[in-house]
Amino acid sequence: MRTTETPEEARTGDARRGPGRRFAAAGAFLLVAMICAQVVTGLLPEDVRMTTLVVVLFAGCALAYAAAGHGPARAAGAFAAAAAVGYAAEWIGIRTGLPFGDYRYGGLLWPSPGGVPLIVALAWAGMGLAAWAVACRIVPGRSRRRAAARAATGALALTAWDLFLDPQMTRLGLWEWADAGPYRGVPLSNFAGWLVVSLLVMVVIGAVAGEPVRGGGLVALYTVMAVMETVAFAAVFRPPDPLVAAVGGAAMGTFALLAWRRRWRR
Repeated sequence: MRTTETPEEARTGDARRGPGRRFAAAGAFLLVAMICAQVVTGLLPEDVRMTTLVVVLFAGCALAYAAAGHGPARAAGAFAAAAAVGYAAEWIGIRTGLPFGDYRYGGLLWPSPGGVPLIVALAWAGMGLAAWAVACRIVPGRSRRRAAARAATGALALTAWDLFLDPQMTRLGLWEWADAGPYRGVPLSNFAGWLVVSLLVMVVIGAVAGEPVRGGGLVALYTVMAVMETVAFAAVFRPPDPLVAAVGGAAMGTFALLAWRRRWRR
């Protein structure tokens, strides 16, 4: 059995790894920029422009890390497909109340073609890629059963983020619910809808991109978001909200820890 690379194979491998390293470096730069913007957002929560900037940097970071793990073509395709699913779900949602419940956007986020802010679609795509990487780390393998479990895990990991997102955005007035629910005004139907849409997002990402060759950057992005949202709700936002910090932190933190545990055990 041959165990060494020929010089030609080594050069080919280096050529393939080169773009991946550059995309990973871009992802790291955007991650640092997003963290800085997130800190400013915590200090200036009423400035919607900072919220928009955070989402744009977050989406760009996810796309760069996905390009490092999947290759640029597959990453772009998966990002676009996830954004399309998220946009379609929101477009249907504000018109029918399905699958999330009866809600509307406050008009502060723009541009909003069809009444749906574009940054919402970017958020679906960015966190969708991160949740998919987390799921791939937790549930590896190529069998159908593994694939189904991976999609379900990713859907749960993505929905866990909304335990932070909806309370934060409703307190900023970026959207509002017709009928207040039990979780900081958010109805339980919203989370059921998130699970359904998140599962669709996982399916399309998996179909377009497959499992990443390297997914550490996206797992790190998911982890950073979990930590920063927890700290923000616990100590930065005024007034603080320890309930959301505890619930959201426990949910996202569980998936992040499971993903890193798989890596540490290798």
